[in-house]
Amino acid sequence: MKLESEKKFAAGLSISSNAIVILLKVIAGILSGSISIISEAIHSLSDFLASVLTFFAVTRSSEPADKEHPFGHGKYEDMSGFIEGGLIIFAGLYIIYEASTKLIFGYHIKSEPTIGIFVMAFAVLANFLVSRYLFYVARKSDSVSLYADAQHLSTDIYSALGVLIGLVLIKITGITALDPIIAIIVALIILKAGFSISKETLNNLLDGSIPAGDIQKIEEIIKKNNVIKGYKNIKGRKSGQYKEIEMTLLFNPDMKLQCCHAICDQIENEIKSIMDNVSIIIHAEPAI
Repeated sequence: MKLESEKKFAAGLSISSNAIVILLKVIAGILSGSISIISEAIHSLSDFLASVLTFFAVTRSSEPADKEHPFGHGKYEDMSGFIEGGLIIFAGLYIIYEASTKLIFGYHIKSEPTIGIFVMAFAVLANFLVSRYLFYVARKSDSVSLYADAQHLSTDIYSALGVLIGLVLIKITGITALDPIIAIIVALIILKAGFSISKETLNNLLDGSIPAGDIQKIEEIIKKNNVIKGYKNIKGRKSGQYKEIEMTLLFNPDMKLQCCHAICDQIENEIKSIMDNVSIIIHAEPAI
């Protein structure tokens, strides 16, 4: 399967999985009246919306550069990831509000939590399998939006597992106050993931620098070439799965342009051999 097709398949799988899990959680939440299950349904709804955004982002980002977007469409992935982070934060805050209200004013679970236990167990398994696959494709393609979606589903695993344990404890002890308490713990996990995703993707949207480790690797490649007399202005940014790097290399003023060009090509090829999905612009100047 080609990489772009695999990315689209992974995004589509996430949409289908989330749709099924949402339906089951809503049914279980209504039947039991459990705020923790309903909170999980809200969480999964944000997952579903995020999955739809991811599918849109990976579809658009794979399109080649055009007249309106001469640098390509990679920023669609960063935009998608940032919106996903916002959805996660909103879901977390809403769950805290609902759970706090139930905890303060009190409520009772309508029925046996058994149906909720089975639904949450299914949700944990489904989200684990789908998120592992999304992480696999995200690493292979360096897709920001797929990684955000996988991270999103991973938080759902831990939160669903917490709800599952809580429902089992409620069934054993009969203490219904555990339900909103667990929902609040779930919400805190969700908020942490949301702020983390938003911070990373916002950095890319604002053209934040690529990791310092990547800059160091580029400097090591340049320093190994004895013909190059120096360098300056090495900078890079991320646009979705792509990295855009610019630099200035200094050469002997008497060196022919053809030789400078050949060395620039060599440096570019060496960088591309250690970094995937990278675009490089090299400016040559005389060393004074």
